[in-house]
Amino acid sequence: MNQQALSALVWSVADLLRGDFRQSEYGRVILPFTILRRVDCVLAPTKKAALAEQRAKVDAGLPFEPFVLKVTGVPFYNVSPLDLPKLIGDQDNLRANLHSYIQGFAADVRDIFEHFDFANTVERLHKVGLLYLVTEKFAGIDLHPDRVDNVQMGLVFEELIRRFAEISNETAGEHFTPREVIRLMVSLLFIEDDEALTKSRAVRTIYDPTAGTGGMLSVAGEHLTEINPGARMTMFGQELNPESYAICKADMLIKGQDVRNIVLGNTLSDDGLPGRHFDYMLSNPPFGVEWKKVEKEVRREAEDKGFAGRFGPGLPRVSDGSLLFLLHLISKMRPAEHGGSRIGIVLNGSPLFTGGAGSGESEIRRYVLENDLVEAIVALTTDIFYNTGISTYVWILCNHKVDDRRGWVQLIDASSFWQKMRKSLGSKRKEVSDAHIADITRIFGDFLELEQAVVTDAQGKELARVPLFPDMPVPQAPEGGKVKIVPIAKVLRNEEFGYRTITVERPLRDEAGNIVLGERGKQKGKPQPDARLRDTENVPLAEDVVTYFRREVLPHAPDAWIDHDKTRVGYEIPFNRHFYVFEPPRSLAEIDADLKRSTDRIKAMIEGLAG
Repeated sequence: MNQQALSALVWSVADLLRGDFRQSEYGRVILPFTILRRVDCVLAPTKKAALAEQRAKVDAGLPFEPFVLKVTGVPFYNVSPLDLPKLIGDQDNLRANLHSYIQGFAADVRDIFEHFDFANTVERLHKVGLLYLVTEKFAGIDLHPDRVDNVQMGLVFEELIRRFAEISNETAGEHFTPREVIRLMVSLLFIEDDEALTKSRAVRTIYDPTAGTGGMLSVAGEHLTEINPGARMTMFGQELNPESYAICKADMLIKGQDVRNIVLGNTLSDDGLPGRHFDYMLSNPPFGVEWKKVEKEVRREAEDKGFAGRFGPGLPRVSDGSLLFLLHLISKMRPAEHGGSRIGIVLNGSPLFTGGAGSGESEIRRYVLENDLVEAIVALTTDIFYNTGISTYVWILCNHKVDDRRGWVQLIDASSFWQKMRKSLGSKRKEVSDAHIADITRIFGDFLELEQAVVTDAQGKELARVPLFPDMPVPQAPEGGKVKIVPIAKVLRNEEFGYRTITVERPLRDEAGNIVLGERGKQKGKPQPDARLRDTENVPLAEDVVTYFRREVLPHAPDAWIDHDKTRVGYEIPFNRHFYVFEPPRSLAEIDADLKRSTDRIKAMIEGLAG
């Protein structure tokens, strides 16, 4: 049975639930039962031997777990004499026996069912008379590894997760990142390391601090398998939502990963994997979510540990914790001398520019840019996520840049790389195709500055957008149409995002118009500033402050001066400004002609009505 057929078979259990469960609740039944049946089938061949080993070790007064794990050959076990076929053989005691069977699993597997709240699901099924029917249905599905290997089983489980996320799309965005966005991020993350990843028996680690249901980890593993079937990706993650944590942990169990690498808890206040470093990191943290609940713990770490902790560079405003996740990921980077790390993180527009010089956000941007950690920022289209229509950006960071990239940041405006979905899912109306992913990855991988041809017809309707790769000719415009060339990728030096905010003072004057001079201390004899006339100017880091001041300020305010003690260095990434293309207004003659045509049309319509 292929993946699609097997997914459909498992999904068919939903027919039994219709009416007694809401669609958004189907996953709470089908996902844990799928896990239960899979581990049931995996353990079946060693069941008798595992039970015998457990009894022998208990009788000898020894801890049985390591010995039983050796017998099962997998990182889990069940020491209950029951299994699903036996459970349905005793219909009258099914509920009690099912609870007993769950308790026989290893602690890590029991943890999955506990966070699925499986006990309450069993009670609900029992009350509506569906427990036996659902259990019987799953007992009849053969998920033995000889029939369904780990890769296929992982794909089936991911398909089920996707379906449940889509039918409950009001909350899907909290726990589920669109698969094509993950594929794009993974492609960007791996493209610079393709040579290392193709080595025989390559072993890499990947981490997601906002793991959700494990989609990013899974897609990264699949991508590595496509590049190198002999490579292995060890996956780590942390998740706050208990149900998403259970799904992620279950998915890792099915894929043969060590589920102890998936931890539950708030990443910002309680790092579940302290001291660990990883080769790759991916994250889609919540957009614009305040961190007030964990403010006390975060501020304490920042104050007590400084740069020895995670939040040394600075703290953003409490209303948006996105940059805290970025700092957390940076703290997990493997030192460059030990191979380094690469990070892909999805953020909204706020982290690019919110906060002036000296603010927490600016200081964080200053840290990542002055330490040359940002490789690229890719702007995505709007309406691509399930629960928001805002613009989003993929940041790619690396602490072992290749020589050509050192000191540079690549900005890629991929906001026009999308196609309309056949059916909207919540706020998600657009998707990125495989061809778009390939183009964006090529722009990044080849480190290009690139333009795009926008083709319009005679009425101004857009017909096509064509990236002008080095081997691509400029397309011809149709009769009466136009071809406009716009930038879609730029390469800028790190310091181009920096500026100095200078404070410009003007003298305080008395009622007679005379400048008021200081009378004491260091200010004695010096003009006193008028706070009402105080102003600030942002001067690019590459420009001399005095030269700028003489050119831009003194011609308009000859009595002004700079208070150098108040100068602050800031960084911002004004993404849209770098891709703005000035379009001159139409000539008066064109506007007059349009007005005349409209007037003539209205006049003809009125005359027609009068006739």
